[in-house]
Amino acid sequence: MNRIRPPALRRVGLLFDQDYDALAHARLERSDLRFDRCGFRAGGLLGKLGIPAFDFERYADAQAAVARREGWDAVLSHHEFQGALAAALVAERCGMPGTAPESIIACQHKGYMRQVLQQVCPEANVGFRAIDPLHAANVADVLAYPCHVKPSRGTFSILARRIEDRAAFERLTRFGPLTRWSLRRMLGPFERIVAERLPQAGSVLRLLVEEPLTGSQHNLDGWVDERGVHLLGVVDAHCYAGTQAFQRWHYPSVLPATVQQAALDVARRFLAAAGFTRGLFNMEFMHEPHSGRVAVLEFNPRLSSQFGDLYRLVEGIDPHAIAVALALGDSVDTLSRIAPSAEVAASLVWRSFSPRHPPRLPGRRARAALAEALPDATLVTYSPGFSLFSRGMRWLDSHRYGVVNLGASDPEQLAARSATVAALLGWPDAPYAGASPVARTASLVSPGRALPVAAERA
Repeated sequence: MNRIRPPALRRVGLLFDQDYDALAHARLERSDLRFDRCGFRAGGLLGKLGIPAFDFERYADAQAAVARREGWDAVLSHHEFQGALAAALVAERCGMPGTAPESIIACQHKGYMRQVLQQVCPEANVGFRAIDPLHAANVADVLAYPCHVKPSRGTFSILARRIEDRAAFERLTRFGPLTRWSLRRMLGPFERIVAERLPQAGSVLRLLVEEPLTGSQHNLDGWVDERGVHLLGVVDAHCYAGTQAFQRWHYPSVLPATVQQAALDVARRFLAAAGFTRGLFNMEFMHEPHSGRVAVLEFNPRLSSQFGDLYRLVEGIDPHAIAVALALGDSVDTLSRIAPSAEVAASLVWRSFSPRHPPRLPGRRARAALAEALPDATLVTYSPGFSLFSRGMRWLDSHRYGVVNLGASDPEQLAARSATVAALLGWPDAPYAGASPVARTASLVSPGRALPVAAERA
């Protein structure tokens, strides 16, 4: 029996809708826009069992059948490990707006991303070398130290390290049988789809050894449509002292507008070469103030969901709404801005660095107190179950157990509000404590437009 729905109703399939995405999409759902949620939670039991057996093509076939049966008008996912690529495959099968699956792979395969970037924008690339982790000892003597090592396919900086000397390199690459087995099982689905859809990229079961970089780290967010590449904004990164673990992300950026535009030009050239034609993206990069160099760390062919609140609070722009419009084939210019409620905003990350004491997550009462005291704050927590906690400590040297996004009128108020969060949740001192003053650069938002469009023709 055919389902009857109002003529104006549009349906969007959401794959692996979690955390910030689930919160944002619940806010966007309305009488003429319905979301159908599919997939499993990667951190749950089904996710742990399902990742090794996951097959992108079979999954896309199944979801495409659902899309046709339910009458989806679009499909969307900001999930890093499976969702973004799976959504592109479903859109391809159903003739929905989107980008080619090969362009998603070109971004996510970090070794191939380096090759493409070297062809179109070598000045923003770094020296790199792909090595077989099973034979890493064979190249230990010929590497230049310090260097940065990371997997060719990874997420959340898993196993990414700055390596100071040969001894540290050998410690990192001395994988035991269990670690090797785990990594092959996790990367197996992506390895198979690369071989099928973009074989020239080569195996993803490699480690990248890269030139180390100095300077400040930033995240450029933007989107691509038929008119070209557009800048959403740039968010600045800060790490816990003496670590590579992110402590907070701050918006707006302290980078001059000229540097942000230079970074956007790098993104424009790479995305055109990768064939990325529609959707949101983010580019992580380093800026060296003395030389002015912009050097790419990685590209992600999806929205950086954690930062959506920052743009909503400061600019009145909802990146999740942009993503839905793009998935439906609509013009982003038809979207309306909401009234900004802050001048500055931050995404604050609480971490545990002790392997002996997993953190306690706030209960219902503490969460309610936070919602009452700071209604504009967004709280996302990560359960410190033993396996997740121990794996985070082993692969990341820390466990991220809570993130709070909030805005304020200035950095001083932001620091005070972050201290209030810590007190209400019973957590250690806020990650914003001691933050240096932030000077806002000239706004890149065009005041006469519904949304900021700094267009670059692809």
